[in-house]
Amino acid sequence: MSHRRVRDVMTTDVVTVPSDMRFKELAALLDQLKVSALPVLGPGGQVAGVVSELDLLRKEEYQEDPDAKRPPRLRRWADRARARGCTAADVMSAPAITITPDASVVAAARLLDRHHIKRLPVVTADERLVGIVTPHDLLRVYLRSDEDIRDEIVTDILVHYLATNPALAKVTVTDGVVTLAGELEKKSMIPIATRMTRAVDGVIDVAGQLRFVVDDTHPVYVDMSKY
Repeated sequence: MSHRRVRDVMTTDVVTVPSDMRFKELAALLDQLKVSALPVLGPGGQVAGVVSELDLLRKEEYQEDPDAKRPPRLRRWADRARARGCTAADVMSAPAITITPDASVVAAARLLDRHHIKRLPVVTADERLVGIVTPHDLLRVYLRSDEDIRDEIVTDILVHYLATNPALAKVTVTDGVVTLAGELEKKSMIPIATRMTRAVDGVIDVAGQLRFVVDDTHPVYVDMSKY
C-alpha cells in the first residue's frame, strides 16, 4: 500500500510571473486569474518565491492611518521594507515552500496546513517548476471509486501485507466508508488491518466487525523443566 504521489494530482498548466514584474501588473494578473498566489521565477527559471494577495496587501497595511491598530513591532521593519517594493522580487515570500513530484499527498497536505498556505509549487531537484498543488487537487483522492478502494485494501493489505486468506474477510466500501467483517487468522492482525485501511487514500472512515481464529496476543509459556 502506498499513498498517491503529488505528480498524480498536481496541476501542470501553471501561470508564473518573472521576478521583475511590476506591482500593478501583479495585482491585475491575480485579479484576472482569480487565484490567491503565483510562483515567481528568477532569471535562471528556478522558483525564486511566491507572490500572494497578502504580499501585495502589505503596501496597504503600512499606509498611514491613525485609526488603524499598528502592526506588531517585531514584524514592522522587515515587512515595511517589503511593503515599499515595486516588483515581484521585492514583495514575494521567499524562499518558496515547495514539494517534489514524488512526495506523497499526505506530505503535501501537512505542508499546506503547517505553513497556512494554499499553493505548493512542485519542483525538480534543480528547482525547476513542473506543477502546482492546491487543497482542491489533494481532495481528488476522495473521488476514488468504492471498487478501487476495496481492491487496494484486499490486494495490498490482506493479501500482500498480512498474507491472510481474503476469502475469510469481507470488505465492503460505501461512499468511502469501509466495513471490515469476517475473520482473520490472528487477533494481532485486526488492529493492523484497521489502521492500514484507515490510511488508504480516499477512505472516509472504518467500521470493524472482525473476528479472529487464534489469540496470539497472550504468549503461552511452556514449563520446560517437565521435559
